[in-house]
Amino acid sequence: MSAARQLTLWPAPVVDEPIGLLAGAGRFPFAFAAKAREVGQRVVCVGLTGCADPALADLVWRFDWSSPTRLGRMIRLFQKGGARQLVMCGKVFKADLLYRPWKLVSLCPDLRTIWWWYMRRRRDNKDDTLLLAMIDEFARDGLTFVSALDLVPELLVKPGVLTRRRPTKAEYNDIEFGWELARKMGELDVGQSVVVKDLACLAVEAIEGTDRAILRAGELCRAGGFTVVKVAKPQQDMRFDVPTVGEVTVQTIHKAGGRVLAIEADRTILLDQPQTVALADRLGISIVALRD
Repeated sequence: MSAARQLTLWPAPVVDEPIGLLAGAGRFPFAFAAKAREVGQRVVCVGLTGCADPALADLVWRFDWSSPTRLGRMIRLFQKGGARQLVMCGKVFKADLLYRPWKLVSLCPDLRTIWWWYMRRRRDNKDDTLLLAMIDEFARDGLTFVSALDLVPELLVKPGVLTRRRPTKAEYNDIEFGWELARKMGELDVGQSVVVKDLACLAVEAIEGTDRAILRAGELCRAGGFTVVKVAKPQQDMRFDVPTVGEVTVQTIHKAGGRVLAIEADRTILLDQPQTVALADRLGISIVALRD
C-alpha cells in the first residue's frame, strides 16, 4: 500500500501513528493542523525558524523549532515524535537562505545539511530540484513525504467565478494570454505567476514570490487594472509548492492596483475561501478559477 493510499485512513476518529508537519509561513499549516485535530490525528510539528508562526504550537500534539538549514535536527525531531509520514505546508523564503551574506556562518547549518548541500549532486538549485533532493535525504532515514491535501482536499478551489464581479472580455483575453505564459514559466520551474495587461506581460514571478511580483507590476503599471494569473506547474508534485492564494494575495493585488486574480481549479489552494472572496468583493476584484 502506497503512502498516499495509507492517508485515506485519516478521517477515522483516531489514528495511532502521528503525522509529521514541516511548517513554513502562512495560513496553510494552520488549516492542516486544525483539520488533523478535528479528525483525531496527532501532529508532530517542526516549525521552521523565521517562517512558522509560534501559535501553531496550540494546535498540534508536539511542537519544536528548527532552522531551515538543520536537516539532521528535523529528522531527529520527527523520529523522536514517532512520525514516519510527513507533510510540508507553508512558505520558505528561499532567497534569504541562498543569497544571505556569509550564509555558512549566519545560517549555522548542521553537518547533515552541509553534506547534503555540497556533496549530494544536483543539476541546479531550482525549487523542485532542491525539494526533491531534500525528500530523498529524509527518505534515507525512513521518513516519507506525502501530500497534505490528502487530508484537506477541500482547500483546492473548484472551478467558477467566485466573486460578484466577473472579468470583462478584455480581462478574459488577458487571462488566456497570461495562462500560456504562466504554464511555460512553471514548466521551466521559474515561478507560478505572471501579471499581464492588454496582452503584455508586466511581471513574472521568480525567487521573490507572488506578492512581490504583483507589487513590482504595480510599480510598472501605474494605471492599474492588471490581471494576475497563477497556475500549477505542468509537472506539479502535490507534496510541495502547490500554488496557494488567500486574503494576503487579494490585499496585495488591491494595493498594487490589480483587478483580476485567475487561478487553476483543482490544483490551487484557496485559503479561508469565504473571507478571501468577501474581501475581494469589497475591493472590487474578480477571482476566477479555471481548468486548463
